[in-house]
Amino acid sequence: MSKHLSVGLLFGGESPEHEVSIVTARAIAEHLDPERFIVRPMGIARNGVWVVTGDPFARLAVGELPERSDHPFLPLEKGAEATPLPDLFFNALHGAGGEDGQIQGYLELLHRPYTGAGLLAMAAGMDKWITKRLWESAGLPVVPYVGLTEERWKRDRGGCLAECAKLGLPLFVKPANLGSSIGVEKVKRADDLAASLDRAFTYDRRVLVEQGLDVREIEVAVLGGDEPLVSEPGEVIVADEFYTFEDKYIQGKSRTEIPAQIPGELADLVRKLATEAFAASDGYGMARVDFFLERLTGRVFLNELNFIPGFTSISMYPKMMAAGGMPYGELLTRLIDLALARHAQMAAKQKGFQSGSDWFRKGGNAQG
Repeated sequence: MSKHLSVGLLFGGESPEHEVSIVTARAIAEHLDPERFIVRPMGIARNGVWVVTGDPFARLAVGELPERSDHPFLPLEKGAEATPLPDLFFNALHGAGGEDGQIQGYLELLHRPYTGAGLLAMAAGMDKWITKRLWESAGLPVVPYVGLTEERWKRDRGGCLAECAKLGLPLFVKPANLGSSIGVEKVKRADDLAASLDRAFTYDRRVLVEQGLDVREIEVAVLGGDEPLVSEPGEVIVADEFYTFEDKYIQGKSRTEIPAQIPGELADLVRKLATEAFAASDGYGMARVDFFLERLTGRVFLNELNFIPGFTSISMYPKMMAAGGMPYGELLTRLIDLALARHAQMAAKQKGFQSGSDWFRKGGNAQG
């Protein structure tokens, strides 16, 4: 391998978080160590075609929808079929396609290292409902909730509404597999719940309905594997009733505070729970773990886990890591080193098996 690793920087994608991913990837490209890495931007257009020629950032920014290769098994744009594989992929794809196990499975087939967690963790971590069930099985605290499928909603709207009503008001309705607060609504009146669910189901076939609590939003950054580094907690001081997409990326009315102004024993509890939540989800690489701190009771609840959090230099995850002494560029290098280590670990595993018999050639009646 040459002195410089070629890094295929994946961004864009078909999810509603396409634009967020472009911003994240630009920041990563600007901060990767030029002494170690050669950055090869690889944008995924909104039609799923991989854009690898010219300036992929500019092409995705104007909404280009290139023609797909004539080779049916290649997602590359037409004319780019001979594009060489990079040494490693840096995954900056937010949301569906990049954060739900799909791209991880594809990169596994390419036998190339990639940053972040593996297929299982990504798929489970992307689905808020499944994440809560994993955490509950590990005895970790979560906000009371109801999970609904679109099939059940269509079949039994009354039963679904009755089950949600047991949570009380207000309620938060969330598509299970979206991030950046896209599709999230706060419901204050029972009469508004059905319409809110209808809108949520336009994004996903699985929806989460959570009990609305009066809370502070506390977050920590996690980096590593079985014994991860966990940052000091930070806090999002929310300007509106919850941290909306518009506030996060456009208006910027909310602010962050690092470290969070909470007692030391509470900060220790949050870091401990973050470590356990990361492990319960088979986390690897990085994650931002979000908590609710109930104002009235002081109870701590796990909210969500984001395996590919916002990653500009002013995003919460890099800021929390920087506050602990790890600057942005070093953080990127650590993530790549972790990817190489996991790839080497898995490459050393025994993949094949030979029974020593020719039973499989005879079309016998063996049972699986």
